[in-house]
Amino acid sequence: MNWRPVLLLGAFALAGSLLLALTWQLTADRIAEQERQATLRQLAELLPQPLYDNDPLLETLRLPAGTIPGLSGPVTGWVARKQGHITAWLLNLTTAEGYNGNIRLLVGLRPDGQLLGVRVTTHNETPGLGDGIDLRRSDWILHFAGKALGRPPAERWAVKKDGGDFDQFTGATISPRAVVKAVRNLLQWYANHPEVLQQPPAEEVSP
Repeated sequence: MNWRPVLLLGAFALAGSLLLALTWQLTADRIAEQERQATLRQLAELLPQPLYDNDPLLETLRLPAGTIPGLSGPVTGWVARKQGHITAWLLNLTTAEGYNGNIRLLVGLRPDGQLLGVRVTTHNETPGLGDGIDLRRSDWILHFAGKALGRPPAERWAVKKDGGDFDQFTGATISPRAVVKAVRNLLQWYANHPEVLQQPPAEEVSP
């Protein structure tokens, strides 16, 4: 039997596997670094430097799925401190109520329940309609800064079509409604369980 073709085929297969593994490793590292840089940019937008003297990215927390009613999956985040005292949290939330599925949010929250701001980090909303929730498309998301559960009152935390104070988009109500509802759910939960976020950071924190 002539083993040469078999050996050549095996050598090509091995070389291809090694090349694929190397490419994946290089790509994974690059993607991870891009995600880290994106997180740092969003952190800088929502968390003014005077508010903290620690490295928030080194102080993380994780709330198990189901901790905050109305949100999907676990909630992850970071803790900001000034002279040892908590000054804010940055929380990654997911709502499944977008028009085209999940919308992921980054929310800056102060211990008094006031919002530092909200950003949409990922979504699949319809271009030209629901994607107005994205800061790259409109400034709608900026209007959350400075608001709290009592500003406006809880019953007004809805889009105007539902009797609330928040604008919707022409021809697209579902996307802004999902974002407003997700933020309201967070604020209502925090009002009832403020001690959860104020615990020392741990891998799993639950009320």
